[in-house]
Amino acid sequence: MELKRVVVTGMGALTPLGNTVNDYWNGLINGVSGADMITLFDASKFKTRFACEIKGFEPTNFLERKEARKIDRFSQIALVASDQAVADANISKDTTNTDRVGIIVASGIGGIVTFQDEMMNFAQGDGTPRFNPFFIPKMILDIAAGQISMRHGFRGPNFAVVSACASSTNAIMEAYNLIRLGKADIILAGGTESVISEAGVGGFNAMKALSERNDEPKTASRPYDKDRDGFVMGEAAGVLVLEALDHAEKRGVKIYCEIAGAGATADAHHITAPHPEGLGAKNVMLEALEDSQMTPGDIDYINTHGTSTPLGDVAEVKAIVDVFGDHVYNLNISSTKSMTGHCLGAAGVIEAMACVMSVKHDCVPPTINHFTDDPELDSRLNFTFNKSQQRTVRAALSNTFGFGGHNACVIMKKYS
Repeated sequence: MELKRVVVTGMGALTPLGNTVNDYWNGLINGVSGADMITLFDASKFKTRFACEIKGFEPTNFLERKEARKIDRFSQIALVASDQAVADANISKDTTNTDRVGIIVASGIGGIVTFQDEMMNFAQGDGTPRFNPFFIPKMILDIAAGQISMRHGFRGPNFAVVSACASSTNAIMEAYNLIRLGKADIILAGGTESVISEAGVGGFNAMKALSERNDEPKTASRPYDKDRDGFVMGEAAGVLVLEALDHAEKRGVKIYCEIAGAGATADAHHITAPHPEGLGAKNVMLEALEDSQMTPGDIDYINTHGTSTPLGDVAEVKAIVDVFGDHVYNLNISSTKSMTGHCLGAAGVIEAMACVMSVKHDCVPPTINHFTDDPELDSRLNFTFNKSQQRTVRAALSNTFGFGGHNACVIMKKYS
């Protein structure tokens, strides 16, 4: 069968840099840091006391107070991002076959704050089991997709995928494949994560995964810098509207870009550390290129996983050099996690959005907070340090990797 072409026709996002896609993009290209001291809980006794929080979000501005209490924050922000994406894509239930509109919204962890709070309340009680009746439906990570479906009345494929920090890239890939196989006309795809809490920060602190630069939070996320000391936790929700090209053309809606290809692989190496030679990362980029029927020379920009960890940054760059050969010196490379922090299960979708906007506007956002070159990295590579760069971006590739050795990659290209 002939596979359908798939395009992006809408976007919605809440991020540490702003609560719309345009605010997020403006923050990226202007090199703004979303990091600051934690306000969502008292972190004064924690090794890490800062994070990249969403600012100014009040759920009752979007949901009835009674409904908001039944929904964990990770689902609340996903609902708002979905509202933005549906409006941006001009999807009307009156003119759209809602049985052919799906939702695939992922999360790496789900409602950990709800779980934490319920367990703490139980532990502090007299042992009598008194649990919120919404405890389980607030916590399960597929509920964000379910809530979006119910809010908008979309009855197509509806589920979540889980691959840690690669989750929302896998969600985009699943949506892309279902649409090109003709299983749906439109799918809202993306991810959501909100785990800035005692359990979230404490757990990652115990792994020694987080930066501890409490005196300089805005410069703590330092991908590719010699003195990087771990990632900065972030929270975000992002939704892309993926649509069959022929369906989008019939609707006469704007098209941001085309999804060219995607790939997924495993490191099969370690629960948290990347393969030292970047083998899984190399394989996933090769798979995405093969799926897109593109060559390394067709890519102009790579939005890297680039978490600001000592091992991960080096392994990914090794993989990029292996895949792109001499063309690697013509590429722009950047890690937008230097600004947003690491939004875990939502990282893939907001970084895919950065690629969409780069392709649309021919501008590459920077890797900020670069102070000292890392001798393990080739200084001839263009990491787009500290300032955005204007250039033609015919196609952009987004990498995401997750604990457990999960790798996912998606390629966006100009629509023609």
